[in-house]
Amino acid sequence: MPEAYIPRLKTEYEKNIVQALTKQFGYSNRYAVPQLDKVVLNMGIGEGVSDQKKVTAAARDLTLIAGQKAVVTKSRKAISNFKLRENLPIGTKVTLRSARMFDFVDRLINIALPRVRDFRGLNPKSFDGNGNYTIGLKEHIIFPEIDFDKTEDVWGMDIVVCTTARTDEEARALLSAFNFPFRQ
Repeated sequence: MPEAYIPRLKTEYEKNIVQALTKQFGYSNRYAVPQLDKVVLNMGIGEGVSDQKKVTAAARDLTLIAGQKAVVTKSRKAISNFKLRENLPIGTKVTLRSARMFDFVDRLINIALPRVRDFRGLNPKSFDGNGNYTIGLKEHIIFPEIDFDKTEDVWGMDIVVCTTARTDEEARALLSAFNFPFRQ
């Protein structure tokens, strides 16, 4: 992305959301207003224990979704019940910040979530108490970058939206201002 590129959601945040949140919560300083910190995408591939190719395929798909190279995560310890040995690739993850983060959140809200079957809104209780929000998706093929005719497997994925908010109420107001479709 060129240096002069500014994502649509970032300009929306700076023009409208900062003023709305300052008015709602009475912040005295512009820098006290909560903002998006990072977005972490994670795919756990359980079948990766028996077939290493599935982990590399998942990493390739996650790289397409995020627009940034995915990192393969490895097991930390051996668990015999799961036939898991130490240092086996079992998943993949990506951490997005700045412009890529805003672009991903924009695509998630406006393109991917409306494509989820029987979508009734995001669970408003999925906050962790410190202003971070987690979304679990059952299918990674809802993203337009993935050609589901060419994918062998469909995996679930976790999306963690980390904010600088101190409370869940502030984070919910921030994400609602970004048009996250919360259930009523």
